[in-house]
Amino acid sequence: MEVAMQWLRKAVRWEYFGLLLLVLITLGMHFSVINRPDVLMFDEQHYVVDARSIIAGNESSRLEHPPLAKLMIMAGMLLFGDNPFGWRFFSVLFGTFIIILFYLICRRLLMSKRESFLATFLLAFENLTFVQAGIAMLDVYCLAFMMLCFWLYLRGNYLLSSVAVALAAVAKLTGVFALAAIGLHWLLTRRDRTYRVIGAFWLSAGSFVLLYWLFSYPVTHRLINPVDGMQNMVEQLASVTYAVSNHPSKSYPWEWVLLPLIMPYWYTPHYLGAISFTIWALILPSVGYMGWMAWKNRRRTISVFVLSWFLCAYLLFIPLCLVSNRVMYVYYFYPTIGAICIALGLGLSYLWNLCQTGYGKVRNLAPWIVGFYLLCHIV
Repeated sequence: MEVAMQWLRKAVRWEYFGLLLLVLITLGMHFSVINRPDVLMFDEQHYVVDARSIIAGNESSRLEHPPLAKLMIMAGMLLFGDNPFGWRFFSVLFGTFIIILFYLICRRLLMSKRESFLATFLLAFENLTFVQAGIAMLDVYCLAFMMLCFWLYLRGNYLLSSVAVALAAVAKLTGVFALAAIGLHWLLTRRDRTYRVIGAFWLSAGSFVLLYWLFSYPVTHRLINPVDGMQNMVEQLASVTYAVSNHPSKSYPWEWVLLPLIMPYWYTPHYLGAISFTIWALILPSVGYMGWMAWKNRRRTISVFVLSWFLCAYLLFIPLCLVSNRVMYVYYFYPTIGAICIALGLGLSYLWNLCQTGYGKVRNLAPWIVGFYLLCHIV
């Protein structure tokens, strides 16, 4: 018994013990509901049907998107069958990969263990993050490679980071926003190894073209001209405008942070494309907090990275929307949620520290405020 207790104490002191618990809990939650509903929901009606057609030997009918995420959906179906488990299996795995990488990113930003855990806790149990990781869509694969890109960049592995961003873009074109984010952060904070960074940018472009060409063959069953293929993607995406779309959940990018939008994916059980209220309500205050920290040169490593992430993963949608009039939806905010969680993790950790450094009522109330907020976030 004593040996078991010693082992348990060592396990609890292990830095990644909390992360391991989060991973196991979220995996358990995902796999407990992976077969519900047992029919196609939301955009699975496009991507799973397309995967079936490709497996049957036909060309993809969804050529407005790059091929990598489609191949992952196909892989699940080939391994586990044309059923809900097969459709969603790799989405769950990549969603878990996102949680692990996010914690590592936080630590690379020199956040404390508590700050990193709180930020990761918020991300792991955030509604839109959880829902997207349990549905056969493209976004979870794109975000996983974006996170990998961020982590490699923060480690100083610029060349590998450029390949990761190419993989993100070959999963979904918005993955290229990761390149903009790290480029902006590098200009504002690092400016080191200039020639290697320039080479990495060219490598990312070349990797994208090569990977797009290679991965397109399994979904088209022919060798395509990558330039023609990308031109076709852009033209098809640009054709779906607010004027021609009658989708009831279409929205404008500025509405995502100003209104608590809800986009139904499925009704029984409820799958909602909505940012958790505990996150949504604090988006603008969090960005303001990061802006203040950057202005005051406090923890600049974190604040500038969060602001670069927010600017390039979210704010870029506004000029894109105004210029192209391309229809958009609230779940497009999904890749930006991690940036908000980092800011909130810092804020919650600061409140928790008031338990030791504060005085009077502030010292007594701080742990209750943090606990109540986390409870509301889970609920």
